[in-house]
Amino acid sequence: MSVAVDISLTDALTKYFGFSSFKGNQEAIIRNLLEGKHTFVLMPTGGGKSLCYQLPALLMEGTAIVISPLISLMKNQVDSIRSLSSEEGVAHFLNSSLNKAQITKVKEDIKSGKTKLLYVAPESLTKEDNIQFLRGIKVSFYAVDEAHCISEWGHDFRPEYRRIRPMVNEIGAAPIIALTATATPKVQHDIQKTLEMLDATVFKSSFNRPNLYYEVRPKVNAEKEIIKYIKNNPGKSGIIYCLSRKKVEELTELLQVNGIRALPYHAGLDADTRTENQDKFLMEEVDVIVATIAFGMGIDKPDVRFVIHYDIPKSLEGYYQKTGRAGRDGGEGRCITFYRYEDIQKLEKFMQGKPVSEQEIGRQLLMETVAYAESSVCRRKVLLNYFGETYEQENCENCDNCLHPKVQFDGQEYVMTALRAVLAVKEKCKADHVAHFLAGTQTSAIKAYKHHHLDEFGSGSEKNEKFWNAVLRQMLIAGLLQKDIENYGLLKLTPAGHEYLQYPQPLLISEDHDYDADETEDGDYVPQSAASTVDDELLHILKDLRKKIARQKKLPPFVIFQDPLLEDMAIHYPITMDELQNIVGVGAGKAQKYGKEFLDVIKAYVEEKEIVRPQDLVVKSVVNKSGLKVFII
Repeated sequence: MSVAVDISLTDALTKYFGFSSFKGNQEAIIRNLLEGKHTFVLMPTGGGKSLCYQLPALLMEGTAIVISPLISLMKNQVDSIRSLSSEEGVAHFLNSSLNKAQITKVKEDIKSGKTKLLYVAPESLTKEDNIQFLRGIKVSFYAVDEAHCISEWGHDFRPEYRRIRPMVNEIGAAPIIALTATATPKVQHDIQKTLEMLDATVFKSSFNRPNLYYEVRPKVNAEKEIIKYIKNNPGKSGIIYCLSRKKVEELTELLQVNGIRALPYHAGLDADTRTENQDKFLMEEVDVIVATIAFGMGIDKPDVRFVIHYDIPKSLEGYYQKTGRAGRDGGEGRCITFYRYEDIQKLEKFMQGKPVSEQEIGRQLLMETVAYAESSVCRRKVLLNYFGETYEQENCENCDNCLHPKVQFDGQEYVMTALRAVLAVKEKCKADHVAHFLAGTQTSAIKAYKHHHLDEFGSGSEKNEKFWNAVLRQMLIAGLLQKDIENYGLLKLTPAGHEYLQYPQPLLISEDHDYDADETEDGDYVPQSAASTVDDELLHILKDLRKKIARQKKLPPFVIFQDPLLEDMAIHYPITMDELQNIVGVGAGKAQKYGKEFLDVIKAYVEEKEIVRPQDLVVKSVVNKSGLKVFII
């Protein structure tokens, strides 16, 4: 072990990070690394992965080399570490965004022993002059963040990540810690094999994120529902993912027109615009970022309150990682996905022309996503099962299927009616048209085709088009219908559909939840972490102060103090440095650096409002002449 054996890790944790105890496997992971062993960490976003390499780096001799995929992520992480220490040089990054003078400064700090963590992109690691420099320093260990990028089976494969091990061999041997929030057993094995660490101690935490609420909505009037949701949650940060750049731009414009502070983020924007848009999001100058699914990885903000998938992602792994951006500080996180079967078929079409093996993998991943979206059981159960984890509870109480169980019924009669309707319109209409036709709605298209004169028109008028859309979608899944993608997505019967007409049998259908009935639901959601005793007025004042300091220091507000810490301040009213450091998550370094201004504001507020703080209610006992105790408050 490179650290004195008698050091108390808990004391170090309190000193640097302000926590009195470790979460889950953190302590065991850190001890394993301090003992010089290779370490593989599988831990969900928000589980405290970063601390597993940050704390040992601060304690060990030398500099830890942290390999991270994105420049934007590195800057945030370096800012966060610096906020814990009085030494600015404690953490640096080395990448293409630095000029020569800045690179010289970084190298000087490393050589002088100031720097404990050096963040590098894999591309920077391959540069010959960097390799030569790193050969001459004491490397405490290597940390490979977002390690799933190594695997071709991972949802974010990056070829340059496969060159990490040869670079490590050139620089010099040291323990490796590989960390990821999302990896199936196959991906995990690939990572360990590529990094030549099959002997690593593996630490696998539960993939469950109890604070996240999962919901899948039918994709009908999605734009309207998104605007309504954001308007019901003013001032909350959120990310919306779309499949195409075009949709990102369109949706951003629509949000802006509706008075929502939103900006786009995709690979088609130049690097400066991307950085500027992301910084505005981090600095809370805008509330919403609309990003492409392929390009959302660099958005790293602990107080994201909602993640909306306008388009369904290509894999459950990708979905889990993107939704994992919500509620990383332990607070509220709403994950809403809009789904229609056409989007799946669109994704299948994108795969054409790729190697057969790749198409097979892609289809397999897509079908898992469809099963998740269509499922009527607990979303958590399905998601955790995908990662090989069993979720024992029957009701998680934090997903749409548990809070609003889908009504299931034998749909044989409805399926027969729908099949006859598709044949009646000669298999030349889309699902929406057929749904209106069944419900008996005389739309302009139905009148134009004279479909309202057909006998089957309105044959399902006891139900509305929303109901029929749900039935048609599930008939597509069951293989009774198919969409002719080459021909505008027209509905056609499959051989199985024709057979069903001849030999009908019971078929379970789920009714979609009516979201329009939940007028207040979105706005009234109370995060599990929020305590009713939070002084909202003080919390608002503290958030304004945080924003002001963040602007002065050119840092994202969450680097100063995260939301849960401000909430605790608005409950306990600390007015001394000791009281501030008693708040879980406020370390000595952070308290010294930013504490005074917050304490001054809280003290003035307490005096002005004449607040009696819980810690001031000290019960003293005295003995009176009669020998009875009298309690004075």
